[in-house]
Amino acid sequence: MSDLVVSLKGELNRYSPGGKLPSSRALVERFKVSPVTVSRAVAQLAAEGLVVTRPGSGSFRAGPRAAAPVPGDTSWQEVTLSGDSGPEVVPRTVDASGVLVTLAAPPPGVIEFNGGYLHPGLQPERALAGALARAGRRPGAWGRPPTDGLAELRAWFAREIGGTLTGSDVLITAGGQSALATALRALAPPGAPVLVESPTYPGMLAAARATGLRPVPVPMDADGVRPDLLEAAFRATGARVFVCQPLFQNPTGVILAPERRERIVRAAREAGAFLVEDDFARHLVHADAGPLPEPLAAHDPDGVVVHVRSLTKITSPSLRVGVLAARGSVLERLRAIQVVDSFFVPRPVQEAALELVGSPAWERHLRTVAAELGSRRTVMTAAVRDRLPGLALPHVPSGGGSIWLRLPGPGAGESALVSAALRAGVAVAPGRPYHCAEPPAGHIRLSFAAVSGPAEIAEGVRRLRAAVDELRPPGDNLPA
Repeated sequence: MSDLVVSLKGELNRYSPGGKLPSSRALVERFKVSPVTVSRAVAQLAAEGLVVTRPGSGSFRAGPRAAAPVPGDTSWQEVTLSGDSGPEVVPRTVDASGVLVTLAAPPPGVIEFNGGYLHPGLQPERALAGALARAGRRPGAWGRPPTDGLAELRAWFAREIGGTLTGSDVLITAGGQSALATALRALAPPGAPVLVESPTYPGMLAAARATGLRPVPVPMDADGVRPDLLEAAFRATGARVFVCQPLFQNPTGVILAPERRERIVRAAREAGAFLVEDDFARHLVHADAGPLPEPLAAHDPDGVVVHVRSLTKITSPSLRVGVLAARGSVLERLRAIQVVDSFFVPRPVQEAALELVGSPAWERHLRTVAAELGSRRTVMTAAVRDRLPGLALPHVPSGGGSIWLRLPGPGAGESALVSAALRAGVAVAPGRPYHCAEPPAGHIRLSFAAVSGPAEIAEGVRRLRAAVDELRPPGDNLPA
């Protein structure tokens, strides 16, 4: 099609503005292409403002374009936007760089070790297409849904979370990120501290800061967040919110130890605080993981836990369906903020989610992803240990889609390695955005979920080794 567009652009000067172009049939015969190719080429010219199409009449050369408007002076905005940074105000900085690292597609030819979603080959595209087609035929599918979400979908999520939760405790949201942002706005006023795991998910840190909250780090170890430091942080800060990922934590991949689960919920309860449980990776379990602990929300009759999860990570970036689950009066505040922000999640999307999770393809997809992620994790960890022995792998995850590596030496080498890796043809996620305070060391995160398979993993690690070698001092013959 691109050749046809180039040819037609070259001929446009033969026509005066308003002049009629040859018919589609004439273009098909002349260029020996299909009617679909001609239609797409003309549509592209129309999108570029070069031609005008009139149904039933044909296509015509567009008139001359108007001169580009003189750009305005927007420098005044710098003063206005800095007006919220007085001595008693926490500035609402919006830094999305840590999130954009996992959302932006790398340049062509670059291996995507920084992705945050399943590779298209792992996404259930056929099942999604079928679910969307069936959803569109449901009675009332294009009508206005209940503001809380479809009752059947809320009930399904409640059963997934477990315990005594019911559909009336659940709100449907536009994905997990939206749910986190709503929870943070509902649970803490601007300027308040919010306790977070260190390291933690950059999207949550960005949402907290955009709301005017002050993230306060609580260190982790191999068993998850440290309860003693969490209790101390509640006492020192007076915080009323703690955000954690008890299962396959991002970025470390660790699971909160059984003996710590009740203690951190009790710490929040005694502090009069809410615990936001981001259960984002439950469906990303690996085939060899063994039984999973139930969500904290399943055993929380007192309403301490506000639960967040979504279908996005296990399906497609565009199936933005998630939930907030909570007990007590906080649910009304969550509901009010969501209604003000977005009214509701589009009904066809909710109907498609229901069709998907109710189909036989759903369980098959979960089994396939569990096997594939476990296999890819094994390949990546073996390749890293073999080719990059200087990068420490503190924990081998049994769920999620990435591994977390600690760099030797000070954290200053992190940005240099990320840049060198991109020059070598592999994109990795820097560790700095995962910390809300000064990190103890440099880190990188490598995704094995976003690549096509074992061959691409092996090639990506090879390129990363080349980047490490590029940064080594001359004459240094030590292992990388």
